[in-house]
Amino acid sequence: MKCPFCNHLHDKVVDSRESKEGDAIRRRRECLECTRRYTTYERIDEVPYMVVKKDGRREKFDRQKVLGGLLKACEKRPVSMAKLSDLVNRVEYKVSDSPDREISTIDIGEFLMENLRELDKIAYVRFASVYRDFQDEQAFFNELKHLMRQKMS
Repeated sequence: MKCPFCNHLHDKVVDSRESKEGDAIRRRRECLECTRRYTTYERIDEVPYMVVKKDGRREKFDRQKVLGGLLKACEKRPVSMAKLSDLVNRVEYKVSDSPDREISTIDIGEFLMENLRELDKIAYVRFASVYRDFQDEQAFFNELKHLMRQKMS
């Protein structure tokens, strides 16, 4: 921490306590050079993780939205909530691991489909039909053929 009075880089923390609201830590510091005291506040980084939509819009990453899509795809399928929760955690980690705190919906969708393919083939096809926006039964049938070819090899 740089001293606001002399710009010296070294200090010591004299007192540390939580703010009244509980959203920050207040620290009293003493500069080791000029011995003047100053206060700093430590807060949680609240810059949200962003998702870049296909049309270029950005919106805040929403765990519940991802989980909701997975729940629809896995409805009446033998996929446990623990596995779905783990998958959502991995997506969230992927977003948070991104250096610019952004990830495209395309990356998220492909990641989810790869994992659903391993978890449950029917859930995978259901998710793919919405994600890839199949316009007719031929597109749906082609995806099924592709899935069957992968199973055979």
